[in-house]
Amino acid sequence: MDNVKFERRYWIHTVTPLHVGTGRGVGYIDLPIAREKVTNWPCIPGSAVKGVVADHFGATEEKRSVDGLVRAAFGRKKEPNAIEANSTAGSLVFTDARIVCLPIRSFYGTFAWVTSPFCLERLKRDTSLSILSLVVESAIVTSRTRLVRNGTKLYLEDLDLDCVISQEADACAELIAKAVFADNSDWQAIFRERLAIVSDDIFTFLCEAGTEVSAHIRIDEDSGTVAPKALWYEEALPVETLLAGTVWCDRVYRNKEDAKGADGDLTKEKLLENFCSRPLELQIGGKASTGKGQVRCLFESR
Repeated sequence: MDNVKFERRYWIHTVTPLHVGTGRGVGYIDLPIAREKVTNWPCIPGSAVKGVVADHFGATEEKRSVDGLVRAAFGRKKEPNAIEANSTAGSLVFTDARIVCLPIRSFYGTFAWVTSPFCLERLKRDTSLSILSLVVESAIVTSRTRLVRNGTKLYLEDLDLDCVISQEADACAELIAKAVFADNSDWQAIFRERLAIVSDDIFTFLCEAGTEVSAHIRIDEDSGTVAPKALWYEEALPVETLLAGTVWCDRVYRNKEDAKGADGDLTKEKLLENFCSRPLELQIGGKASTGKGQVRCLFESR
């Protein structure tokens, strides 16, 4: 049993615009969001997710020093005056949250949750969802779609796409809707009506052009007017974005006190059940004081 890895899928659903940045950008966007190196698709680093989950459970250094369960889950750094090394690594491992559906403005239906075949293939591989393999030349939509009216055209942002109604899209919408909106049948129906699956090339373009970019200024405290050269642009993932990742535990890290004391019976299942089983309302990324980064974090057993 020591070599068994216990894992759960987690979903991130953005409730307000979310900015997890990477520092200064080199293009016209001064503060871009984090993206994968290979695909250039948006993501949330696993370290950011783990950090806010730890904060949600009050995993301060003081609490980690007295609570063996919290210490085992999120780790503990070495105390400066400790004679022996008493630091431990965190037992819970969070992968990056990868994009699943990006909300894109639509001429009909207000907006569409857009994904692509390769995006769904990665989700299938990483989460074991029974998603069908798809080949999409332009776009497919569900049989209940609100995105198309009296024709076969799908209008997303400035794109005019040929689309067809597909049973495969129905099946994908059903799986994702039940995972993200498990306890809300109304939102499951809304998702089924607005899912669109486009080709990988089109999805890559939308991931670059469909994010939220806002202009900001800085006010000079003395004059009360805009400070010179204080205009900058900041990128964010829009509201209703869906991302998914995995959290696992393949080893329980303990220090000597935990191994000998009451916390010596810590198990991988116990850590996941205590910290990764209930829906969480979290704040991830910057601009917390202006309401940015509010998300729903949902855990689902594989």
